[in-house]
Amino acid sequence: MRTWLTERFDLTVPLVGAPMAGVGAGRLAAAVSAAGALGMFGVPAAATAEWIGEQASVAAATGRPYGIGLMAWALSGNPAQLQAVLDARPAVVSVSFGPYEPYVGELRRAGITVVTQAGTTEEALAAERAGVDAVVARGAEGGGHGRADVATLPLLEGVLDAVRIPVLAAGGVATARGLAAVLAAGAEGAWVGTAFMGCEETTISQAARRRLLEAAETDTAYGRVFDVAQRLGWPVEYGGRALRNAFFDRWAGREDELAADESARADLEAARREGDFDTAFIYVGQGVGLVRERRTAADVVAAFAGAEKLLNRFAR
Repeated sequence: MRTWLTERFDLTVPLVGAPMAGVGAGRLAAAVSAAGALGMFGVPAAATAEWIGEQASVAAATGRPYGIGLMAWALSGNPAQLQAVLDARPAVVSVSFGPYEPYVGELRRAGITVVTQAGTTEEALAAERAGVDAVVARGAEGGGHGRADVATLPLLEGVLDAVRIPVLAAGGVATARGLAAVLAAGAEGAWVGTAFMGCEETTISQAARRRLLEAAETDTAYGRVFDVAQRLGWPVEYGGRALRNAFFDRWAGREDELAADESARADLEAARREGDFDTAFIYVGQGVGLVRERRTAADVVAAFAGAEKLLNRFAR
């Protein structure tokens, strides 16, 4: 399974552990990279430069390439994040969800491979014009934040036809079968988050892990409820996919009321502290039904390597 991704970063599996802010810090990134894929960690909007430096040191400790994910909408209010990433010099930086274009040149001049996530073919074309090295075609099935306009397969087909730069596929890729499918379509690799959510190396609580391991493929919901409740500055076009719960069902379609309801905001903050996931959120994609047991990141990467056998069925 040799692709642009494996050749550029000397990987054994064409797989990226997606930068999941609040879920995967340096330890998870290091474990994914050590297993032969490309590990990444995501930077929360309020993260300090010091935190980025600390997690980068953990991720880099294996000596393997790793990456960092930035939220473009948060950088203008926290410019120290960009400088911390430049100082860390990861192999890859993903900067997405907002005006990422001003940062592409500086990152590339530092010798860093730059990618961005696109939820439509037009976004992918804009990314190519902005000068990124590769684009992630992120379908509506994906967990966490992004567009919900187009599913992964039609999006991937459209993006592959439209751009000349390398394309990675994200959204609903949770097993070797999914990786084989996107590679067969022409992607250079898969960008995977939810499949790593049950791993020992994540930062989530035991209660959250139990909840997601028990979830079915139909148990997610997409919207802006949790962002509005937290008063986060996510652009409105990028909602989030999470496990559906009572708080989401109560407020879905009433986001304007929620934005002014301080008691609801306090309830969500308290639930997050207390691990009450009838109110607090767990961001996951529709592949969550395929995540059934607690494993290590190395176990997950090894399972994805089974895509080679599936692809070889057609090599006659």
